[in-house]
Amino acid sequence: MSEQGTTIEQDDAAPEAVVYAFCAMSDIPSQKARGFNLVRLDDNGEEKPFPIVVVRWGKQVFGYLNKCPHDGVNLDWERNTFLEPNYGLRLMCGKHGALFELGTGMCIEGPCKGRGLVPVPLAIIDNDICVVGVKLAEDVDEDAEEGECAGE
Repeated sequence: MSEQGTTIEQDDAAPEAVVYAFCAMSDIPSQKARGFNLVRLDDNGEEKPFPIVVVRWGKQVFGYLNKCPHDGVNLDWERNTFLEPNYGLRLMCGKHGALFELGTGMCIEGPCKGRGLVPVPLAIIDNDICVVGVKLAEDVDEDAEEGECAGE
């Protein structure tokens, strides 16, 4: 699968949105979350880390920066361990135990209660999960196996 940017035409008055496919829907089981270490380009064209977490719930996906609003640490305490262990119905910060709603990213319990995760706009196009409106560096790993997600 390619990370190549795709442009979606919205309508004549709206600007074009740049869209990058980085993972297939089938690569994330329903009711699970997975992290990706992408690289974005800032306004000066410089590469910056862009760690995100994607939650899949049926046919829906939710994306957030993988940073707790409390002190900026990654949410996963072990690789790809993002959901609370008891029920798996909320994202959880592995360092502080803060709990976040899956659909809104709002912290409902913990030291950052009332604050939220930074959303990452996602779209599903042809069964690929795509980041929308963020310019990504297009380092395509030619050796990646078919079906692997980009940016891991």
